[in-house]
Amino acid sequence: MSDTSRRPTWPGGINAVLSQMEGRRDAIDYAPGEAPPPLDLDLAPLATQIVADPETDPQEAKPWRSSYHRKRHDLRSELAGQSELVFLNGLLIAHLRKREHPPHLPALFQRLWQEQGAHLLANLDQRWLVSAITTFGDHGATSVQRSVGLALTVLFGTMKLYESERLYSGRKADTPFALDRKAGGALPMQMAPYAIVNGGLDVNMIGRLWREAEGDAVIRPLAHHLIDLLIHDERTLFRRLQTMRRRKEKQLPPKAAPNAAPVPATAAGVTAGTLRWGLVSTQRGELLQMARFAAHHIELGAQTLHIYLDAPDAQSAAFLARHPAIEVICCDESWWQATGKPRPDQHQLRQAHNATRSLRASAGRLDWLGHIDVDEFLLTGSPVAAQLAKVSPTNALARMAPIEALAPDHGLPQHFKRSHYHAGQPKAVLQDIYPTFGMHLYGGFLSHTSGKVFARPGIKDTRLGIHTLKYRGEDASNRARLGGIDLAHLHAPSWAQFRDHLAFRQSQGSYRARSERVEMGQAELLSFLAEEEGEDGLRLLFDEVCADSPDLRARLAAHGMLVSHVFDPDAAVRRVFGALP
Repeated sequence: MSDTSRRPTWPGGINAVLSQMEGRRDAIDYAPGEAPPPLDLDLAPLATQIVADPETDPQEAKPWRSSYHRKRHDLRSELAGQSELVFLNGLLIAHLRKREHPPHLPALFQRLWQEQGAHLLANLDQRWLVSAITTFGDHGATSVQRSVGLALTVLFGTMKLYESERLYSGRKADTPFALDRKAGGALPMQMAPYAIVNGGLDVNMIGRLWREAEGDAVIRPLAHHLIDLLIHDERTLFRRLQTMRRRKEKQLPPKAAPNAAPVPATAAGVTAGTLRWGLVSTQRGELLQMARFAAHHIELGAQTLHIYLDAPDAQSAAFLARHPAIEVICCDESWWQATGKPRPDQHQLRQAHNATRSLRASAGRLDWLGHIDVDEFLLTGSPVAAQLAKVSPTNALARMAPIEALAPDHGLPQHFKRSHYHAGQPKAVLQDIYPTFGMHLYGGFLSHTSGKVFARPGIKDTRLGIHTLKYRGEDASNRARLGGIDLAHLHAPSWAQFRDHLAFRQSQGSYRARSERVEMGQAELLSFLAEEEGEDGLRLLFDEVCADSPDLRARLAAHGMLVSHVFDPDAAVRRVFGALP
C-alpha cells in the first residue's frame, strides 16, 4: 500500500491522538487555603471516618473556588457513605492522572496501598480498582508495578472497547457467538486467528500477568484480585470463548488416548537388588572433567557408561576405556560414515542420536538408561537402583529435577540451588533471593530447569532426547518424578568457565535467543549486559546469581531452595582409576 493511500483511523494521525489525550490533563489548581493531603497523613483513622454528603457541608458549597474544590465535591458526592480512605484513593488518582501534580502524591499513593490495601480491596468497586491499577502503571515505584499496571490497563481498556462494540451486535454479554456464523477474511495486522479449541493466548495473557504481579508485594493483592474478578465474571470474552470451545470440542472426533509407551512386562519383576542401570553421555573437553563424571557414577553403581567422545583423542579414549564398565565410542569421521548418517551440525542433534543408539543397544542389558551431560552429576542419599526400583512398572521414563551449582572461590561446588518451582515456592521469592536479576531468569537459573530423564530400554518406536523420551514421535506420557535423586548441574562452577563458554552458549547452546517465559529472558539479558555493560555487567550477574556466598546460601535456605552435598569427584577418580589424569 502506498503512503498516499494510507488513511489514519483518527484524522491527523498519531499527533491528533496525542493532542486529544493531553487535552484533559491540565493540572488541578487550588484556591487560597486549599492544599492536597500531606505525605505524613495519618491513614489509620480514615478507615472508620465516613464521607458525608457535600451538600450538607458549608465548606463544600458552590460557587467553585478552584478545580480542586470542584473535583473534591464531585468525588465526595459519588463516594458519600464510604470511608475517607476510599475518598483519599479517588482524590490521589484524580491528581495523578494530570500532567503535573504535587511531587509527594505518588509516594502518598504508595503508602495508602501499602498500609491500607486490604481495606481498599474490600470497599472499592471494580471501576475504582481498575483506576487504581492504572495509576500504578503510571506512577509505580518498581518496574513490576509499572509493567503490571500498564498491562492490566491496556487489557481492561481493550475489553471496554470491544464490549461496547458488542452492544451493537444485539447480543448479551453472556451469549457466545454461534460456531456456524464465522465470517471470512483476514485479521488486522496480519494476525493469525485465535484457535477456539487449542488456542492458548487467553491463558498465556492471564497467567503471565498473574505471575508477573507475584514479583511485587504492594501491587500483587490488587492485581490478583482484579484477575480473580475477571476469571469469575460470566460476561467476558474469555467466558464466551470457553463456552464456544466446549461446544466445538463436542463436534470433534474423540481425542486420541495418551501417548503411553508400552513398558515390557519384565519391568514388574525388577527389584532394587536386581535392577541394572547405566548412563549415556556425549562429551568433549578436558579429560579430567570426563574422568570425574565416569568415576562418580561408577561409584554410585552404574553398570554401564556409554561415553561418546564428540571430538575424540587417543589419550582420553584410552584412559576411560581402562574401566570395564565404560564403553567409549569415538565419534570421528569414519564412525559417522559407518552409521550411514551425516554428522549433524548441531550438538544437540548429535546427543539425541547417540542417546537413542545406546537406548536400543541396552535392551536386555539394562533396566534403565539415563541421558545426562559431562557437567551433570547424580546426587542422592540412597542407592540409585533403590530409587529407580520405586518407579511404577507402568512408567516408561522418570525425570530428575535439576539443582544448579553455586561457584566457590576455589575447588569444586559443595552447595547447589533449586528453582522456585521445584522447591514449591512462588515466583515472588526470586526477587528476594536475586534482587537485580531474579525476575529475568526462570527459577533463578542460568541453565535448564527441565531436568533430565532415565528411560526404559527395549520399547519399540522410542527415541531418547535431551530432556524427554519420544514414543512414535511425541513425548511419552507415562512418566514419573524421581524425588530421591537430584541432578547437580555444574553449569558455571567458576567465573572463568562462565566467561569463556559464553560466546558458544549464545550462538549454539543454552543462551540462544528463543521464546522466553519472561519479557527480558536469559538470552536478552545476557546480550544486553554484554553490549551495554561489558564484562563488568556480566560479572555482576554472575556474582548475584552463581557465586557461592554466605548471604546467597542464607537466602536460598530461608525458602527451602538450598542443597548442600559433600562432593569430591577427584577422590572418586583416584579410587576408580588409581590417579588423576
